[in-house]
Amino acid sequence: MSGSSTKDGGSQKSTAVLVGAAIATVVTCLMGGPVVVVVVAGAVFIIGGLGVLLFPLIVLIILFTGPGGSDSGDAWDRADESLAAFQGDGKGTLDRTQVPVSLADTIEDAGAICTSIGPIVIAAQIEVESRWDGTKVGADGEVGISQLPPAVFTRYGKDTDKNDKTSALDQKDSIMAQGRYLCALADEAQGLIDSKQAIGSALDLALVAYDQGMDAVREAGGIPATAQAQGYVAKVRARFGQYQGLGGPPPSFPSASPT
Repeated sequence: MSGSSTKDGGSQKSTAVLVGAAIATVVTCLMGGPVVVVVVAGAVFIIGGLGVLLFPLIVLIILFTGPGGSDSGDAWDRADESLAAFQGDGKGTLDRTQVPVSLADTIEDAGAICTSIGPIVIAAQIEVESRWDGTKVGADGEVGISQLPPAVFTRYGKDTDKNDKTSALDQKDSIMAQGRYLCALADEAQGLIDSKQAIGSALDLALVAYDQGMDAVREAGGIPATAQAQGYVAKVRARFGQYQGLGGPPPSFPSASPT
């Protein structure tokens, strides 16, 4: 009995990995071309639209790869769970097995800075920004694991690990700066929402602002109706399930950069 249970649990986790990968892949493909889910007058949101598109695909993946391969009721339940994570707020408990051991505490700390941003958001955004590469330098000069522009890191970066240095290449410094910056953006976004200058969630608007600047959010009155803006939010959300415990075995990570 215990052997069967372990095997089924492993199979379910493997299926969850496929589901998460499918969501991320489909989102990337959809957003790589013309805008498929358009924000019309700021009233139709990408998350709901993508849910409609992704749900049948997730069910099919689970049906043909999950334990038994034919339990349609279970497939629907697990598809619903995956989409609930995609559409959630990222404030749940972080699955620490899915992040580098040395950074788990820092990710949780960054996700506790404000009520708008949770540790799952922090982890998912890091994967989208750098794929956990602490040495990455972006095309526009963004540096480190959280890919903050130098001016932003100068403002929000602190010596998190008390090593007498504050550096964007120090992964803990970078992650905490990411959390502070996201919280500041979420506060600004909530102000726009409260004053009816924008609609949407503070989380989604903060993610867009992190990628494109708050001016883009302000000018659009919410999430801009572009593939880049909508795709960025969706790609971050597509990884929520993995980091809240629907993922599979721990992934491999690049070697930590020297600090």
